[in-house]
Amino acid sequence: MAFVILALVGTALFRMFSGALTNVSAADDYSRAVLVAESVLTEAAAVQPLREASQSGTADDGRIAWTTTVTPYTAPQVNPDIERASEAMALRLWRVVAAVTFPAANGTPRSLALATIRVGARESR
Repeated sequence: MAFVILALVGTALFRMFSGALTNVSAADDYSRAVLVAESVLTEAAAVQPLREASQSGTADDGRIAWTTTVTPYTAPQVNPDIERASEAMALRLWRVVAAVTFPAANGTPRSLALATIRVGARESR
């Protein structure tokens, strides 16, 4: 009887440790993806002058794919008079987004995106 109880407890402990190791691996993958996203976001936002553009690449031996996009920022609800007045200004707001895709432990793709707003010169037309 003691052996059966010991076997059940041992099985439960092994499952618990296995689940913990899986969670640690997933957290490590997610942390790497966040670091890549932060890095490429910082790099894309630091380019001066900011211009509408898109770049992509891979990191971590091709396991993490990233894409950055720089687009003019438009507020969700803006007074038309303020919008017309802002068009005459030499500066504008730019939205910079870094999106990364990486594989989960089970092989399905996971993704995350980080974004920021920067002030930059208005594109000359």
